[in-house]
Amino acid sequence: MPSAKTIADLKTRFLKPALTSHYEVTIPLPEGIKSIASALDQADLNLSCMETSLPGSSLATFEVKNDYTGVTERLAHRRMYDDRIDFTFLVDAEKYFAIRIFEKWMRYIAGEDADREDGETLTTKGVNYHYRVRYPGTGADTTGYRCTDGLTITKFEKDMRNSLIYEFIGAYPISISSMPVSYEASSLLKCTVSMSYLRYVMTELINPETTPTIKVKAAQADKENTQELPEAQKNESKVGNTAGEGTAFVETDSATGFRDVDDGQLLKADGTPAYDSSGNVQ
Repeated sequence: MPSAKTIADLKTRFLKPALTSHYEVTIPLPEGIKSIASALDQADLNLSCMETSLPGSSLATFEVKNDYTGVTERLAHRRMYDDRIDFTFLVDAEKYFAIRIFEKWMRYIAGEDADREDGETLTTKGVNYHYRVRYPGTGADTTGYRCTDGLTITKFEKDMRNSLIYEFIGAYPISISSMPVSYEASSLLKCTVSMSYLRYVMTELINPETTPTIKVKAAQADKENTQELPEAQKNESKVGNTAGEGTAFVETDSATGFRDVDDGQLLKADGTPAYDSSGNVQ
């Protein structure tokens, strides 16, 4: 039986959707190509990723027709991951870093920059040029061309409370898309790189909603009051202890300086009697 929903229920559940523009990419580099990249360059590379996609997967199934008469079942036997993921980078005008780093990475994979064991010297422009692809590397082996771990896409929201972290295992670039240039109206130069990976691992970070608190600064005045108090307010009588810290409490009139002791005698601020034996003010 259908259940009734109020407008408040709909606002609570559906009027706060996730946005596609809040994400962060981290792309670690193999040891063999870190020589052309500083830590600052790598941070700029991560920030320049203007478009990517969260990965998908599916389950491979097979049919079972003989267990039940007239019934065809599909049973899962393998999880299938997407064969690649695309990253689009803005290319900076100072270093063309996104293009250079992935070209270097692919040359490293192909072994174009490797020293030959037979001692033969071949250049990439030579007629007899050839290459030998490197070993991919696994585990603690840092000589391979794959990122064993560390390549991540973090999806979060503006309040930074909840997030999903997708970590890709065994990732490396397999293609760089062509980048058209033209004498027509200028536009941003973008570099799109496709990367292959073995699988991904998703980590959920869901934080409970906390009770909003008012910051101390929010309760303070925007501007400090520097105006002097009116004369009547300056002479306002306030009863308090002015005998000093660590002394017994004695009621004192802040306007006149008189202090009232237990015997009812009024004293001046310096402790001397306010009246003489005749009752006149001294």
